[in-house]
Amino acid sequence: MKAEDKKFYEAKAAVLKALAHPTRLWMVEQLESGEKCVCEFVELIDADFSTVSKHLTVLKQAGIVQDEKRGKQVYYSLKVPCVLNFMHCVEAVLSARALEHLSMTGLSDRPQIK
Repeated sequence: MKAEDKKFYEAKAAVLKALAHPTRLWMVEQLESGEKCVCEFVELIDADFSTVSKHLTVLKQAGIVQDEKRGKQVYYSLKVPCVLNFMHCVEAVLSARALEHLSMTGLSDRPQIK
């Protein structure tokens, strides 16, 4: 691998690494419906302000979200909403794995109980 290719893949990995936390994934999906204030995330996650801010900083440094300060409040929104397309792809992988597991166990061939 060439040095410039390696840097490019390292940059991609940094974005994926930022998303590789359940809370951050959830936060990104919450931003699909529009911007949110840090205070809203604090309430929704039931975490302290510092923890929420750290998660949002990781997402911002990766280029996934952007922020806007309004008075004392900071609002976050998706910088690149197409990241949600990736989430749908991840869900498709999970569904395929679940179906594969069911077919390996033979459970998918059994009649459904209603």
